[in-house]
Amino acid sequence: MLRWLVLGLVPALHGQDAVRVADMPALRAALVAAKPGTAIALASGDYAGFSMAGIIGSAARPIVLRAEDPMRPPRFRGGVHLQDCAHLHLESLLIEGAPGNGLNCDDGGTFESPAHHLVLRKLTVRDCGGEGNDDGIKLSGVVDLRVEACVVERWGRGGAAIDMVGCARGVIEGCTFRDRAEGTAATGVQMKGGSRDIAVRDCRFEHAGERGVNLGGSTGRAYFRPAPAGFEAKDVLVEGCTFLGATAPIAFVGVDGAIVRHNTIYLPGKWVMRILQETRAPDFVACRRGVFTDNLIVYRGDGPAVNIGPDTAPATFTFARNYWYRVDAPARSQPRLPASETDSAGGANPQFCDAERGDLQLRDASPARAYGATARPRERSAK
Repeated sequence: MLRWLVLGLVPALHGQDAVRVADMPALRAALVAAKPGTAIALASGDYAGFSMAGIIGSAARPIVLRAEDPMRPPRFRGGVHLQDCAHLHLESLLIEGAPGNGLNCDDGGTFESPAHHLVLRKLTVRDCGGEGNDDGIKLSGVVDLRVEACVVERWGRGGAAIDMVGCARGVIEGCTFRDRAEGTAATGVQMKGGSRDIAVRDCRFEHAGERGVNLGGSTGRAYFRPAPAGFEAKDVLVEGCTFLGATAPIAFVGVDGAIVRHNTIYLPGKWVMRILQETRAPDFVACRRGVFTDNLIVYRGDGPAVNIGPDTAPATFTFARNYWYRVDAPARSQPRLPASETDSAGGANPQFCDAERGDLQLRDASPARAYGATARPRERSAK
C-alpha cells in the first residue's frame, strides 16, 4: 500500500517582511542570522556558489530565500550546498555552470537526523557537472520535500537531473528535465539508497538521460539512509509525465513496489522499460511489484519493448489498460510483456497535435484520449 504524504502547494510567502541583499557577504550574513519567519529577497546579479549548514525555520514560519525579481533571477555561478536544513524554501533562483553538483541538499552525514521540509520552487539548474557523476540537484537524506516547477538542463554525463539517496515522503511536480539527444547523461530522476514514498508527477522529460526515471538503482551499503532495508526504493510513483526519447524512459531497478500510470512515452531509443537488479545482496528483494497502467506508448519495434535482467521477479508485475502504437508495424503494436496485460488497446495512430515539434497533446479525434499524461485524473494529486 502506497502511503503518500500530502504536500500541498505551499504559499510563496511574499507577504513576509523581506531582508533585501545584493552581494555575497550580505547573503551569507543573512543566512547565518536567519530565524523562523525570515524571508531573504536576493537582488538580480551574479553570485558565487556557497555552502551553508543548519538553516532552520519552523512549520508555521519557514525561512525563505527567493529572487527579489523572479523575472530576473539571481544567478549562482557555482554549486550551492545546504546541510542539515529544515523548513527552508528556495524560490526563483538560477544555478549555472557549477563544476560538480548544481544544488546539493543533504543531512550532513547524520543519517538518523535527516534534513526535512525543504521546498524547491521555480529553480533553474543548468550546464552543471562534467563527465562524471555530477547531478543537477542532489538530495541525500532529505524527508518531507517538495520540488515544484523547476527546470534542470544538461547535467553531468554520469549523473542525474535529480538524484535522491535515502529520501522519503517527497513530491516532484510540474518540472522539466532537458538534455541532449546525443551523448545524453545517465539519468533523469533517480530515487535509490532506501528512498520511499516519492511521487514524480506532471513532469516533462526531453532526452533526459539513458534512463528517464530510475526507480531504484545501485547504492553502496554505507550510503543507505538510515540503513539498508532490503530495497533500493519502495512505494514510488510516476504519473502524468511526458517522455520524449531516452534509451529507456522507465527503469525498475531493485525496487519493491512502484506504480507508473497515465504517462505518455514517445519514441524511446531502445526500450520502453527495463526491469533490472543491480544490488544483489542476499538480504535484498528481487525487483518486484511494478505496476504499469493507463499509459500511452508510441515506439518502434527494433527490439523488445521490455528489457528484463537476471535476478528479477518480472512475473510479479501488473500491466493493464495501456495504449500501444508501434509506428513501424501498427498491426503488431501489442508488445511481448513479462506478464499478461488486462484490457490493452492501441494499433491506431494516437494523433498528437505536433509530435515532431514536441507537442504531444492529443487531437479531439484521437482514439487514445483515455490514456497517457493528459488523461491523468486530477484528484489523484491528493493521494
